[in-house]
Amino acid sequence: MRRINGTALVIVALVGTLGALAFPVWSYADRAGTGPANLAAGTVQTKWGPLTATDRDLIVRVRLAGLWELPAGQQALERNPSPAMKEAADHLIVGHTDLDKRVRGVARELGVELPNQPNEQQQGWLQQMTNASDADYPKVWANLLRSAHGKIFPAIGTVRNQTRNTLVRQLASDTNQTVLDHITVLEKTGAVDFEAIANDSVVGSTASPSGPAAPVPGVVPSSAPPAEATGDINTTSRPSPGEPGTVNTNRPDPEDPDATPTSQ
Repeated sequence: MRRINGTALVIVALVGTLGALAFPVWSYADRAGTGPANLAAGTVQTKWGPLTATDRDLIVRVRLAGLWELPAGQQALERNPSPAMKEAADHLIVGHTDLDKRVRGVARELGVELPNQPNEQQQGWLQQMTNASDADYPKVWANLLRSAHGKIFPAIGTVRNQTRNTLVRQLASDTNQTVLDHITVLEKTGAVDFEAIANDSVVGSTASPSGPAAPVPGVVPSSAPPAEATGDINTTSRPSPGEPGTVNTNRPDPEDPDATPTSQ
């Protein structure tokens, strides 16, 4: 019965994330029309390339993420966490401290106004964590954070793919690296309810399942040949570094975001 109650609490918490994360924040009146017209709407020119409304939205969302996830990490450390939760909380604090320096530097250079407190939805998530009992806290904490990190992934990928601004492109790369690291350590806590997250991610979806046919019990699929280069090819690179279940977040320290910005 304890597990049922905990799972139900997680589902309620995750459903609460839907209003803020299921749809992109950028919702402007000029979105109607052709794709190129939408891309051009609200775009300004900078020395680092065009800055679109979608670019600016990601900048703001990165800042907002740190404003609630960093306190969430600190709160967990103050509630006598398990070693795995302590590791995850440590990564949240370190990762968002670093990412916040980067986003403030980018915003300063590009002239983007940043918020200074979590939005109402994020404050609600922090309150849910605060109100959770000691028994329920690990699940509430881990699942609210894991769900939020998972849902910002599409936005990061979209911006990284289509931005023409070099500062935003690098910020998207840095953010992707940090988010993947946080997803990894949150899952290592053992408190993530993947069933609840999967159900939450398809709420409102009416699309039919697609993809390859389901496996047939007792039928062994034919062996797939390796995909590899042929001939005498010399390579020097290696797969992404890091042991399985880890993400390499080593990168040069960000520049001082409080330094005088260069002119656009």
